[in-house]
Amino acid sequence: MPGCLVLVVGPSGAGKDTLIRLAREALAGDPRTVFPRRLVTRPPSADEDNDEIDAAAFAAGCAAGRFTLHWRAHGLGYAIPAEASRLAEAGHVVVCNVSRRVVAQARAAELRVSVVEITAPPEILMQRLAARGRAEDGDLAARLARAVPVEADLRILNVGAPEAGAARLVAHLRAC
Repeated sequence: MPGCLVLVVGPSGAGKDTLIRLAREALAGDPRTVFPRRLVTRPPSADEDNDEIDAAAFAAGCAAGRFTLHWRAHGLGYAIPAEASRLAEAGHVVVCNVSRRVVAQARAAELRVSVVEITAPPEILMQRLAARGRAEDGDLAARLARAVPVEADLRILNVGAPEAGAARLVAHLRAC
């Protein structure tokens, strides 16, 4: 079967990392589905599962083409390791949490891409972001206003029990 790069997108506070974590747990025995850790120029936290990369290594990796995708947001650098595209080319379903701004770049590459948008109503997003209490999140209303429209293959309205949204994500990943 052909592989696929599954791009999980959505606004901050939508619960992307939560649904990805639950999907990873549900698919732990499935060797076809992989969840590479993204690289971020800040340490991981309870709200974001990532590998830390320093600013110099991020810049060098971007310049040398060492990443499947990369972008800057909120004063930070984010990247998906090159291994992600190699795994997708080898037939794996590769699940990555990315910015909506890199969807067009990914679709222009020679990989099969599926986009999953996870979202929630603005008042729920605001509550979730405020509960994080991260100073680096800045002005929460401004952060939520930066919505970038994206054409998604699956939209998940993540309200209620996260297991319901995760079940929809898992079903989509199994069908890829």
